[in-house]
Amino acid sequence: MKKPMLKFWDIWNMSFGFLGIQFGFALQGGFMSRIFQTLGATKEDIPLLWIAAPLTGLIVQPIIGYLSDRTWHPKFGRRRPFFLIGAVLSSITLFFVPHSPVLWVAVGCLWILDASINISMEPFRALVADKLPDQQRSYGFVVQTLIIGIGTWVASNLPWAVSELGVSDAAAPGVIPMSVKVAFSIGAFVFLASILYTVFTTKEYPPEDLNAFKKMKSEGSMLLEVFGYIRTMPKTMLKLGVIQFFSWFAFFAMWSLANPALTEHVFNAPAPLEGQFNFWNPSDEAQFQIENTAFQKASNLVGSSMGVYGLSSMAFALLLSFYTSRRTINRKLIHMGSLFIGGFGFTAMYLFPAPELLKFWFACVGIAWGSILSMPYAMLSTVVDPEKMGISMGVFNMFIVIPQIVAALNGVNLAAGLLGEQAIFALVVAGISLLISGLCNLLITEKNAIRYHA
Repeated sequence: MKKPMLKFWDIWNMSFGFLGIQFGFALQGGFMSRIFQTLGATKEDIPLLWIAAPLTGLIVQPIIGYLSDRTWHPKFGRRRPFFLIGAVLSSITLFFVPHSPVLWVAVGCLWILDASINISMEPFRALVADKLPDQQRSYGFVVQTLIIGIGTWVASNLPWAVSELGVSDAAAPGVIPMSVKVAFSIGAFVFLASILYTVFTTKEYPPEDLNAFKKMKSEGSMLLEVFGYIRTMPKTMLKLGVIQFFSWFAFFAMWSLANPALTEHVFNAPAPLEGQFNFWNPSDEAQFQIENTAFQKASNLVGSSMGVYGLSSMAFALLLSFYTSRRTINRKLIHMGSLFIGGFGFTAMYLFPAPELLKFWFACVGIAWGSILSMPYAMLSTVVDPEKMGISMGVFNMFIVIPQIVAALNGVNLAAGLLGEQAIFALVVAGISLLISGLCNLLITEKNAIRYHA
Protein backbone atom coordinates (compact mmCIF):
# COMPACT_ATOMS: atom_id res chain seq x y z
CA MET A 1 0.00 0.00 0.00
CA LYS A 2 1.33 3.42 -1.00
CA LYS A 3 0.93 5.63 2.06
CA PRO A 4 -0.07 9.26 1.43
CA MET A 5 2.03 12.16 2.69
CA LEU A 6 0.45 13.56 5.85
CA LYS A 7 0.11 17.20 6.86
CA PHE A 8 1.76 18.55 10.00
CA TRP A 9 -1.47 18.57 12.02
CA ASP A 10 -2.23 14.96 11.10
CA ILE A 11 1.20 13.96 12.41
CA TRP A 12 0.68 16.19 15.48
CA ASN A 13 -2.69 14.57 16.27
CA MET A 14 -1.34 11.03 15.99
CA SER A 15 1.57 11.92 18.28
CA PHE A 16 -0.25 14.11 20.81
CA GLY A 17 -0.89 11.22 23.20
CA PHE A 18 2.84 11.18 23.85
CA LEU A 19 2.30 14.38 25.83
CA GLY A 20 0.49 12.35 28.47
CA ILE A 21 2.93 9.47 28.30
CA GLN A 22 5.76 11.91 28.92
CA PHE A 23 3.89 13.50 31.81
CA GLY A 24 3.91 10.04 33.36
CA PHE A 25 7.58 9.41 32.59
CA ALA A 26 8.71 12.89 33.70
CA LEU A 27 6.89 12.68 37.03
CA GLN A 28 8.24 9.17 37.51
CA GLY A 29 11.78 10.07 36.43
CA GLY A 30 11.98 13.38 38.25
CA PHE A 31 10.22 12.58 41.51
CA MET A 32 10.10 8.84 42.30
CA SER A 33 13.54 8.99 43.94
CA ARG A 34 12.32 11.96 45.99
CA ILE A 35 9.30 9.90 47.10
CA PHE A 36 11.57 6.95 47.95
CA GLN A 37 13.89 9.20 49.97
CA THR A 38 10.96 10.80 51.79
CA LEU A 39 9.74 7.29 52.72
CA GLY A 40 13.15 6.40 54.14
CA ALA A 41 15.26 4.97 51.29
CA THR A 42 19.00 5.72 51.29
CA LYS A 43 20.69 6.93 48.12
CA GLU A 44 22.55 3.59 47.85
CA ASP A 45 19.21 1.73 47.80
CA ILE A 46 17.58 3.86 45.12
CA PRO A 47 18.91 2.25 41.89
CA LEU A 48 17.71 -1.20 42.98
CA LEU A 49 14.30 0.20 43.92
CA TRP A 50 14.10 1.47 40.35
CA ILE A 51 14.58 -1.98 38.82
CA ALA A 52 10.79 -2.21 38.40
CA ALA A 53 10.95 0.22 35.49
CA PRO A 54 13.31 -1.66 33.16
CA LEU A 55 12.07 -5.12 34.16
CA THR A 56 8.49 -4.31 33.25
CA GLY A 57 9.68 -2.81 29.97
CA LEU A 58 11.66 -5.95 29.17
CA ILE A 59 8.58 -8.11 29.67
CA VAL A 60 5.78 -5.84 28.49
CA GLN A 61 7.14 -4.16 25.36
CA PRO A 62 7.79 -7.23 23.15
CA ILE A 63 4.45 -8.74 24.21
CA ILE A 64 2.53 -5.55 23.43
CA GLY A 65 4.41 -5.21 20.13
CA TYR A 66 3.45 -8.77 19.16
CA LEU A 67 -0.19 -8.34 20.20
CA SER A 68 -0.61 -4.96 18.52
CA ASP A 69 0.72 -6.39 15.23
CA ARG A 70 -2.11 -8.95 15.46
CA THR A 71 -4.90 -6.63 16.55
CA TRP A 72 -7.49 -5.03 14.32
CA HIS A 73 -10.68 -3.41 15.54
CA PRO A 74 -13.02 -1.78 12.97
CA LYS A 75 -13.43 1.32 15.17
CA PHE A 76 -10.23 1.60 17.23
CA GLY A 77 -7.74 0.08 14.78
CA ARG A 78 -4.50 -1.71 15.60
CA ARG A 79 -2.54 0.43 18.06
CA ARG A 80 -5.18 2.67 19.68
CA PRO A 81 -6.77 -0.01 21.92
CA PHE A 82 -3.40 -0.33 23.67
CA PHE A 83 -3.10 3.46 24.04
CA LEU A 84 -6.43 3.52 25.85
CA ILE A 85 -5.82 0.57 28.19
CA GLY A 86 -2.41 1.88 29.21
CA ALA A 87 -3.76 5.41 29.76
CA VAL A 88 -6.50 4.33 32.14
CA LEU A 89 -4.14 2.18 34.24
CA SER A 90 -1.39 4.83 34.25
CA SER A 91 -3.72 7.65 35.28
CA ILE A 92 -5.11 5.69 38.22
CA THR A 93 -1.61 4.76 39.41
CA LEU A 94 -0.24 8.30 39.01
CA PHE A 95 -2.96 9.56 41.30
CA PHE A 96 -2.18 7.03 44.05
CA VAL A 97 1.66 7.00 43.95
CA PRO A 98 2.27 10.06 46.19
CA HIS A 99 -0.25 8.76 48.72
CA SER A 100 1.94 5.70 49.41
CA PRO A 101 2.10 5.23 53.21
CA VAL A 102 5.32 3.16 53.21
CA LEU A 103 8.26 2.49 50.89
CA TRP A 104 7.16 -0.94 49.61
CA VAL A 105 3.81 0.48 48.47
CA ALA A 106 5.60 3.18 46.46
CA VAL A 107 7.87 0.55 44.88
CA GLY A 108 4.81 -1.55 43.97
CA CYS A 109 3.15 1.49 42.41
CA LEU A 110 6.28 2.04 40.30
CA TRP A 111 5.93 -1.50 38.93
CA ILE A 112 2.31 -0.90 37.97
CA LEU A 113 2.95 2.59 36.61
CA ASP A 114 5.85 1.59 34.39
CA ALA A 115 4.02 -1.46 33.01
CA SER A 116 0.98 0.70 32.24
CA ILE A 117 3.01 3.43 30.53
CA ASN A 118 4.74 0.80 28.40
CA ILE A 119 1.38 -0.56 27.23
CA SER A 120 0.67 2.87 25.74
CA MET A 121 4.18 3.83 24.63
CA GLU A 122 5.36 0.96 22.42
CA PRO A 123 2.40 1.12 19.99
CA PHE A 124 2.97 4.88 19.58
CA ARG A 125 6.39 4.17 18.08
CA ALA A 126 4.86 1.61 15.72
CA LEU A 127 2.03 4.01 14.74
CA VAL A 128 4.47 6.49 13.20
CA ALA A 129 5.95 3.76 11.01
CA ASP A 130 2.44 2.43 10.21
CA LYS A 131 1.06 5.75 9.05
CA LEU A 132 3.95 7.57 7.40
CA PRO A 133 5.78 6.86 4.13
CA ASP A 134 9.54 6.37 4.36
CA GLN A 135 10.33 9.95 3.39
CA GLN A 136 8.31 11.34 6.31
CA ARG A 137 9.47 9.02 9.10
CA SER A 138 12.34 11.12 10.42
CA TYR A 139 9.92 14.05 10.39
CA GLY A 140 7.31 11.99 12.26
CA PHE A 141 9.69 10.83 14.98
CA VAL A 142 11.00 14.37 15.39
CA VAL A 143 7.45 15.75 15.84
CA GLN A 144 6.88 13.02 18.41
CA THR A 145 10.06 14.16 20.17
CA LEU A 146 8.81 17.76 20.08
CA ILE A 147 5.68 16.73 21.99
CA ILE A 148 7.75 14.64 24.41
CA GLY A 149 9.87 17.71 25.12
CA ILE A 150 6.81 19.82 25.92
CA GLY A 151 5.52 17.12 28.27
CA THR A 152 8.87 16.69 30.02
CA TRP A 153 9.29 20.40 30.70
CA VAL A 154 5.77 21.07 31.93
CA ALA A 155 5.53 17.93 34.10
CA SER A 156 8.98 18.46 35.62
CA ASN A 157 7.96 21.94 36.74
CA LEU A 158 4.61 20.91 38.22
CA PRO A 159 5.72 20.43 41.89
CA TRP A 160 7.67 23.70 41.78
CA ALA A 161 4.74 25.57 40.17
CA VAL A 162 2.23 24.09 42.62
CA SER A 163 4.53 25.09 45.51
CA GLU A 164 4.83 28.63 44.14
CA LEU A 165 1.03 28.84 44.14
CA GLY A 166 1.10 28.28 47.89
CA VAL A 167 0.68 24.52 48.29
CA SER A 168 2.91 23.34 51.15
CA ASP A 169 6.27 21.56 50.77
CA ALA A 170 6.36 20.76 54.50
CA ALA A 171 5.21 17.36 55.74
CA ALA A 172 5.52 15.01 58.69
CA PRO A 173 8.31 12.37 58.65
CA GLY A 174 7.57 9.72 56.01
CA VAL A 175 4.76 11.73 54.39
CA ILE A 176 4.86 13.05 50.80
CA PRO A 177 4.27 16.85 50.65
CA MET A 178 0.94 18.10 49.33
CA SER A 179 2.70 19.91 46.45
CA VAL A 180 3.80 16.54 45.04
CA LYS A 181 0.34 15.00 45.52
CA VAL A 182 -1.33 17.82 43.60
CA ALA A 183 1.27 17.65 40.80
CA PHE A 184 0.74 13.91 40.31
CA SER A 185 -3.05 14.39 40.22
CA ILE A 186 -2.67 16.96 37.43
CA GLY A 187 -0.37 14.53 35.60
CA ALA A 188 -2.97 11.76 35.84
CA PHE A 189 -5.61 13.99 34.21
CA VAL A 190 -3.31 15.16 31.39
CA PHE A 191 -2.21 11.57 30.67
CA LEU A 192 -5.74 10.33 30.08
CA ALA A 193 -6.95 13.45 28.23
CA SER A 194 -4.06 13.52 25.73
CA ILE A 195 -4.38 9.82 24.91
CA LEU A 196 -8.12 10.26 24.33
CA TYR A 197 -7.34 13.14 21.95
CA THR A 198 -5.15 10.90 19.78
CA VAL A 199 -7.61 8.00 19.93
CA PHE A 200 -10.48 10.16 18.63
CA THR A 201 -8.56 12.28 16.07
CA THR A 202 -6.47 9.56 14.38
CA LYS A 203 -7.53 6.82 12.01
CA GLU A 204 -5.41 3.77 11.19
CA TYR A 205 -5.01 1.95 7.90
CA PRO A 206 -6.58 -1.54 7.87
CA PRO A 207 -4.46 -4.54 6.85
CA GLU A 208 -4.17 -4.74 3.06
CA ASP A 209 -5.45 -8.34 3.05
CA LEU A 210 -7.84 -8.98 5.93
CA ASN A 211 -8.08 -12.72 5.23
CA ALA A 212 -4.30 -13.12 5.30
CA PHE A 213 -4.21 -10.99 8.45
CA LYS A 214 -6.77 -13.21 10.18
CA LYS A 215 -4.78 -16.27 9.16
CA MET A 216 -1.59 -14.76 10.60
CA LYS A 217 -3.42 -14.04 13.87
CA SER A 218 -4.41 -17.67 14.26
CA GLU A 219 -0.96 -19.06 13.49
CA GLY A 220 2.33 -19.04 15.30
CA SER A 221 3.52 -18.71 18.86
CA MET A 222 4.29 -15.42 20.53
CA LEU A 223 7.39 -16.70 22.34
CA LEU A 224 8.71 -18.46 19.25
CA GLU A 225 8.21 -15.35 17.13
CA VAL A 226 9.81 -13.00 19.67
CA PHE A 227 12.85 -15.24 20.17
CA GLY A 228 13.00 -15.96 16.45
CA TYR A 229 13.05 -12.25 15.71
CA ILE A 230 15.80 -11.69 18.27
CA ARG A 231 17.88 -14.41 16.59
CA THR A 232 17.41 -13.02 13.06
CA MET A 233 17.29 -9.28 13.72
CA PRO A 234 19.01 -7.04 11.13
CA LYS A 235 22.67 -6.30 11.87
CA THR A 236 21.98 -2.56 11.87
CA MET A 237 19.41 -3.09 14.62
CA LEU A 238 22.01 -4.87 16.74
CA LYS A 239 24.52 -2.05 16.19
CA LEU A 240 21.89 0.50 17.16
CA GLY A 241 21.31 -1.63 20.25
CA VAL A 242 24.93 -1.07 21.34
CA ILE A 243 24.43 2.69 21.00
CA GLN A 244 21.18 2.44 22.96
CA PHE A 245 22.87 0.47 25.75
CA PHE A 246 25.23 3.27 26.74
CA SER A 247 22.62 5.99 26.13
CA TRP A 248 20.01 4.46 28.41
CA PHE A 249 22.53 3.45 31.08
CA ALA A 250 23.30 7.17 31.31
CA PHE A 251 19.69 8.27 31.56
CA PHE A 252 18.85 5.63 34.15
CA ALA A 253 21.67 7.04 36.28
CA MET A 254 20.11 10.49 35.90
CA TRP A 255 16.52 9.46 36.68
CA SER A 256 17.42 7.38 39.70
CA LEU A 257 20.19 9.48 41.26
CA ALA A 258 19.93 13.07 40.00
CA ASN A 259 17.77 14.10 42.96
CA PRO A 260 20.09 12.82 45.72
CA ALA A 261 23.18 13.87 43.74
CA LEU A 262 22.10 17.43 42.99
CA THR A 263 20.28 18.28 46.23
CA GLU A 264 23.52 17.30 47.96
CA HIS A 265 26.21 18.55 45.54
CA VAL A 266 24.59 21.69 44.11
CA PHE A 267 22.09 22.85 46.77
CA ASN A 268 23.80 21.45 49.90
CA ALA A 269 20.41 20.17 51.11
CA PRO A 270 20.57 16.34 51.35
CA ALA A 271 17.59 14.35 52.55
CA PRO A 272 17.55 14.13 56.36
CA LEU A 273 17.66 10.57 57.68
CA GLU A 274 14.90 9.95 60.22
CA GLY A 275 17.15 7.67 62.32
CA GLN A 276 19.37 10.64 63.15
CA PHE A 277 16.56 12.49 64.99
CA ASN A 278 14.78 11.90 68.28
CA PHE A 279 11.22 13.03 67.55
CA TRP A 280 10.38 13.05 71.26
CA ASN A 281 12.77 15.99 71.52
CA PRO A 282 11.12 19.23 70.25
CA SER A 283 14.41 20.72 69.09
CA ASP A 284 15.24 17.57 67.07
CA GLU A 285 11.77 17.60 65.51
CA ALA A 286 12.15 21.27 64.61
CA GLN A 287 15.58 20.61 63.07
CA PHE A 288 14.14 17.74 61.03
CA GLN A 289 11.42 20.02 59.66
CA ILE A 290 14.02 22.64 58.70
CA GLU A 291 16.23 20.10 56.90
CA ASN A 292 13.30 18.24 55.33
CA THR A 293 11.69 21.41 54.00
CA ALA A 294 15.07 22.51 52.58
CA PHE A 295 15.41 19.10 50.89
CA GLN A 296 11.86 19.25 49.47
CA LYS A 297 12.40 22.77 48.11
CA ALA A 298 15.78 21.77 46.66
CA SER A 299 14.05 18.77 45.07
CA ASN A 300 11.53 21.14 43.47
CA LEU A 301 14.43 23.11 41.97
CA VAL A 302 16.19 19.94 40.79
CA GLY A 303 12.96 18.80 39.14
CA SER A 304 12.47 22.21 37.53
CA SER A 305 16.06 22.19 36.24
CA MET A 306 15.62 18.67 34.90
CA GLY A 307 12.59 19.91 33.02
CA VAL A 308 14.89 22.06 30.91
CA TYR A 309 16.23 18.91 29.23
CA GLY A 310 12.69 18.43 27.91
CA LEU A 311 12.55 22.04 26.76
CA SER A 312 15.89 21.89 24.95
CA SER A 313 15.01 18.54 23.38
CA MET A 314 11.81 20.21 22.17
CA ALA A 315 13.76 23.10 20.62
CA PHE A 316 16.22 20.66 19.06
CA ALA A 317 13.34 18.58 17.67
CA LEU A 318 11.66 21.69 16.30
CA LEU A 319 14.80 22.68 14.40
CA LEU A 320 15.14 19.14 13.07
CA SER A 321 11.47 18.99 12.06
CA PHE A 322 11.82 22.16 9.93
CA TYR A 323 15.05 20.91 8.39
CA THR A 324 14.08 17.28 7.78
CA SER A 325 10.74 18.21 6.21
CA ARG A 326 12.64 19.41 3.13
CA ARG A 327 16.26 18.23 3.21
CA THR A 328 18.53 15.25 3.61
CA ILE A 329 20.14 14.67 7.00
CA ASN A 330 23.01 12.49 8.17
CA ARG A 331 21.35 10.69 11.07
CA LYS A 332 24.56 9.10 12.30
CA LEU A 333 26.52 12.34 12.61
CA ILE A 334 23.60 14.21 14.17
CA HIS A 335 23.18 11.47 16.76
CA MET A 336 26.89 11.28 17.50
CA GLY A 337 27.27 15.02 18.02
CA SER A 338 24.14 15.21 20.16
CA LEU A 339 25.37 12.47 22.49
CA PHE A 340 28.72 14.22 22.89
CA ILE A 341 26.94 17.44 23.94
CA GLY A 342 24.83 15.51 26.46
CA GLY A 343 27.93 13.83 27.88
CA PHE A 344 29.51 17.23 28.44
CA GLY A 345 26.35 18.44 30.21
CA PHE A 346 26.40 15.59 32.74
CA THR A 347 30.10 16.00 33.48
CA ALA A 348 29.73 19.76 33.91
CA MET A 349 27.23 19.24 36.75
CA TYR A 350 30.14 17.89 38.81
CA LEU A 351 32.77 20.35 37.59
CA PHE A 352 30.64 23.53 37.78
CA PRO A 353 27.96 22.94 40.47
CA ALA A 354 26.52 26.46 40.69
CA PRO A 355 22.68 26.38 40.94
CA GLU A 356 22.35 29.10 38.30
CA LEU A 357 24.25 26.92 35.77
CA LEU A 358 22.29 23.73 36.38
CA LYS A 359 19.57 24.49 33.84
CA PHE A 360 22.21 25.15 31.18
CA TRP A 361 23.82 21.76 31.80
CA PHE A 362 20.41 20.07 31.56
CA ALA A 363 19.82 21.93 28.30
CA CYS A 364 22.92 20.16 26.95
CA VAL A 365 21.52 16.84 28.18
CA GLY A 366 18.26 17.65 26.39
CA ILE A 367 19.99 17.79 23.01
CA ALA A 368 21.13 14.21 23.55
CA TRP A 369 17.64 13.25 24.73
CA GLY A 370 15.99 14.77 21.66
CA SER A 371 18.26 12.77 19.41
CA ILE A 372 17.85 9.53 21.41
CA LEU A 373 14.08 9.75 21.00
CA SER A 374 14.17 10.24 17.23
CA MET A 375 17.34 9.28 15.35
CA PRO A 376 17.68 5.59 16.41
CA TYR A 377 14.01 4.95 15.59
CA ALA A 378 14.28 6.72 12.25
CA MET A 379 17.38 4.63 11.39
CA LEU A 380 15.71 1.44 12.58
CA SER A 381 12.49 1.98 10.60
CA THR A 382 14.44 1.78 7.31
CA VAL A 383 15.80 -1.74 7.95
CA VAL A 384 12.84 -3.70 9.39
CA ASP A 385 9.86 -5.49 7.84
CA PRO A 386 6.86 -3.10 7.79
CA GLU A 387 4.51 -6.02 8.59
CA LYS A 388 6.42 -6.64 11.82
CA MET A 389 6.86 -3.03 12.90
CA GLY A 390 5.22 -3.58 16.29
CA ILE A 391 7.36 -6.55 17.30
CA SER A 392 10.44 -4.83 15.83
CA MET A 393 9.91 -1.78 18.03
CA GLY A 394 9.13 -4.00 21.01
CA VAL A 395 12.30 -6.05 20.62
CA PHE A 396 14.34 -2.91 19.92
CA ASN A 397 13.11 -1.46 23.19
CA MET A 398 14.81 -4.37 24.94
CA PHE A 399 18.02 -2.46 24.19
CA ILE A 400 16.53 0.32 26.32
CA VAL A 401 15.63 -1.79 29.32
CA ILE A 402 18.62 -4.16 29.51
CA PRO A 403 21.13 -1.36 30.29
CA GLN A 404 18.75 -0.01 32.92
CA ILE A 405 18.57 -3.45 34.55
CA VAL A 406 22.38 -3.60 34.56
CA ALA A 407 22.48 -0.12 36.11
CA ALA A 408 19.85 -1.00 38.72
CA LEU A 409 21.62 -4.22 39.74
CA ASN A 410 24.38 -2.13 41.31
CA GLY A 411 25.98 -1.30 37.95
CA VAL A 412 25.66 2.45 38.39
CA ASN A 413 26.72 2.27 42.05
CA LEU A 414 29.81 0.20 41.19
CA ALA A 415 30.82 2.46 38.30
CA ALA A 416 30.31 5.62 40.37
CA GLY A 417 32.13 4.06 43.33
CA LEU A 418 35.29 3.86 41.22
CA LEU A 419 35.31 7.67 41.22
CA GLY A 420 34.21 8.42 44.77
CA GLU A 421 31.49 7.99 47.40
CA GLN A 422 29.35 11.04 46.60
CA ALA A 423 26.14 10.51 44.63
CA ILE A 424 27.24 13.15 42.09
CA PHE A 425 29.69 10.66 40.58
CA ALA A 426 26.70 8.76 39.16
CA LEU A 427 26.15 11.72 36.86
CA VAL A 428 29.84 11.76 35.89
CA VAL A 429 29.41 8.09 34.92
CA ALA A 430 26.34 9.13 32.89
CA GLY A 431 28.47 11.66 31.02
CA ILE A 432 31.17 9.10 30.22
CA SER A 433 28.51 6.63 29.08
CA LEU A 434 27.03 9.14 26.60
CA LEU A 435 30.49 9.84 25.18
CA ILE A 436 30.98 6.08 24.59
CA SER A 437 27.51 5.89 23.03
CA GLY A 438 28.41 8.69 20.64
CA LEU A 439 31.55 6.88 19.48
CA CYS A 440 29.53 3.69 18.90
CA ASN A 441 27.70 5.47 16.06
CA LEU A 442 30.79 4.72 13.97
CA LEU A 443 29.47 1.13 13.83
CA ILE A 444 26.52 2.19 11.63
CA THR A 445 27.37 1.71 7.93
CA GLU A 446 24.02 0.95 6.20
CA LYS A 447 23.41 3.87 3.81
CA ASN A 448 19.62 4.12 4.07
CA ALA A 449 19.86 4.16 7.87
CA ILE A 450 22.47 6.92 7.83
CA ARG A 451 21.08 9.28 5.24
CA TYR A 452 17.56 9.62 3.94
CA HIS A 453 15.52 12.47 2.47
CA ALA A 454 12.86 12.93 5.14
